[in-house]
Amino acid sequence: MVKRSVVFTGGGSAGHVTPNIAIIKEINNQDWEINYIGSKSGIEKDLITKLNIPYHPINSGKLRRYVDFENVIDIFRVFRGCKEARSILKKIKPDLVFSKGGFVTVPVIVAAKTLKIPVFIHESDITPGLANKISKRFATKIFTTFAETKQFFPEHKTKVVGSPIRREILNGSIKIGKRYLGFNDFKPVLTIMGGSLGAKKINDLIRDNLDLLLQNYQIVHLCGKNNIDKSLIHLNNYKQFEYVNEELSDILAATDFVITRGGSNAIFEFLALRIPMIIIPLGLEQSRGDQILNAKSFEEKGYSITVNEQDLSADKLQESLAYLLKNKHKIRENMRTASQFNAISILVKEMTDIIQS
Repeated sequence: MVKRSVVFTGGGSAGHVTPNIAIIKEINNQDWEINYIGSKSGIEKDLITKLNIPYHPINSGKLRRYVDFENVIDIFRVFRGCKEARSILKKIKPDLVFSKGGFVTVPVIVAAKTLKIPVFIHESDITPGLANKISKRFATKIFTTFAETKQFFPEHKTKVVGSPIRREILNGSIKIGKRYLGFNDFKPVLTIMGGSLGAKKINDLIRDNLDLLLQNYQIVHLCGKNNIDKSLIHLNNYKQFEYVNEELSDILAATDFVITRGGSNAIFEFLALRIPMIIIPLGLEQSRGDQILNAKSFEEKGYSITVNEQDLSADKLQESLAYLLKNKHKIRENMRTASQFNAISILVKEMTDIIQS
């Protein structure tokens, strides 16, 4: 059988990489030749090289919505990235390019278009990021997580498929998770995830209120790179990690409640696991507002409650946790009846179909 060849691209944050990883793991033992194009120093490089997937770094400029002299410099970086991506694609000769977004993807998608290579794009959030707004004109097919997102893309090539959830995240063990953490069965487990880069305000709030929180919870704190507080390492029932990979499925299996940012990939995984959540979305001063819309959608469906970062306080945290504790059964029932797409299977079939067509 002739091997099918696909190049994945996406980077800048873990949210632009983990869905790609989910698909890669699905097809890695099949007849696929897999390559990855990413930035030279982004988080995607570390995550992909751990999978022993060939990784090809390129130059890429940051796509900004504001006036900055760096925009001029980055234009040249983007052109250079297009040239590098085109050279890589000409050498690999893939049947398909699959993009998850992030500024590094634009040169790859433009280069693929010039070589007449089909391009698939998946958009996680309700509103598309700038990279996907630019890239949609070059895409062969576009896939979205939210039904609300279809309005931003051409109707004839857009399909709602849900979020590509890593299958292994659904197969964790409560027993193994609690043993790994050193936790008991007497207090619920509260997991805090501020994203792959962490979140200082959330980290500080949790640590400032540890004495009170630990009276009622055992706490897992995924605090981001270089954010470990060494003075708290030996504190009972409080475990800190910069980032968790292999152990995450077991940790989440042991988790009763989660405090999280509003990134689509993460909150859809918590939805699949039926973990009630407090969502603290990035504000407009830090983002385009996509996480605010994601959080609003989930709150309206009864899966979570939202706390805006400017409203964060010890009292608000306690109030929100009390709400989850009181309403956990209702929230889990809402999650149980949620419409769930099998995004990975749909995307793999779409990939196979376009290559065979």
